[in-house]
Amino acid sequence: MGNKTSCCSYTSPQLGQKDLSGDGGVRSIEERLPEGDISINNLQHISEREPEDWDCDPSIHPSAGTIFMERSKQAIENGLTRKKSQYQIADTRPLKKSSSCSTIYLDDSTVSQPNLKNTVKCVALAVYYNIKNRTSNRQIDIFDEKLHPLTRDGVAEDYDRHNPEHKQIYKFVRTLFNAAQLTAECAIITLVYLERLLTYAEIDITPANWKRIVLGAILLASKVWDDQAVWNVDYCQILKDITVEDMNELERQFLEMLQFNINVPSSVYAKYYFDLRTLAEANELTFPSEPLSKEKAQKLEAMSRVYEDKVTADVLRNGIKKWSSLDNVCLGGPRRSIAILS
Repeated sequence: MGNKTSCCSYTSPQLGQKDLSGDGGVRSIEERLPEGDISINNLQHISEREPEDWDCDPSIHPSAGTIFMERSKQAIENGLTRKKSQYQIADTRPLKKSSSCSTIYLDDSTVSQPNLKNTVKCVALAVYYNIKNRTSNRQIDIFDEKLHPLTRDGVAEDYDRHNPEHKQIYKFVRTLFNAAQLTAECAIITLVYLERLLTYAEIDITPANWKRIVLGAILLASKVWDDQAVWNVDYCQILKDITVEDMNELERQFLEMLQFNINVPSSVYAKYYFDLRTLAEANELTFPSEPLSKEKAQKLEAMSRVYEDKVTADVLRNGIKKWSSLDNVCLGGPRRSIAILS
């Protein structure tokens, strides 16, 4: 990002460039192109950008199920069964705060402004289930922590045999987010890039590589999402034993394995957000509800008026008739009721 030690300027893969595959084989770009189609002037062909099975890729298609939800399905079912059994026992059902005429309860997390702490916890839980219920141990050297240690002490001999706990993953992710002052939205983008890497590179996230995969996803997500991205050298201040050259190489190979596809559609972002909420509820990581304050109510009112004006402008521009309803009776023009918050 503007400094010579940062790896931010990339070019599309050259013709004949080697591509990593999960089985250790080597494929060239020409071999992935249909007959008669060739990339010209270093521009990727459309067939490289949209694979034939793109509708099965959860990081691109909004209808494809996320990998972490599939791998945590059993845990979610167990959690829902446990809650149902608790509700059937008298006097054990937890009391839930309900809205009334005087008080309205809302949780502090929305799809556009998620709660940072809870979102990071949920992302760490998604990573945990991706590691725990992986189907194999396919890896690539750049992510192996023994070959590229994050500390001078290196790793233990059995570093690749024991799955990390959720608390360990959360502590690692939280440390990076707090030190770099990243947002909750960046955490969701991190998870999208992580699962896109697992799909594109055909690898698994394992006890041996999870830290470097998560680090690479956070590094890329912070640069794509935040207007003022954290430089590679800044991460070296957080992880003091890692070099800038290692960070640059990690970022470069991560991007190549993503085929330089860093676009995240809003529909995919929303899907990951709501799947994380489902995962949180099944694991009793609920988003706390708070009373609606006067300040929050004013913000909601301002946002709703902006959206209402936008819809009204669209209606007038497109000539669509605005139908009346019991919620919004239009007689000689819209009417507004003034809500008084004490």
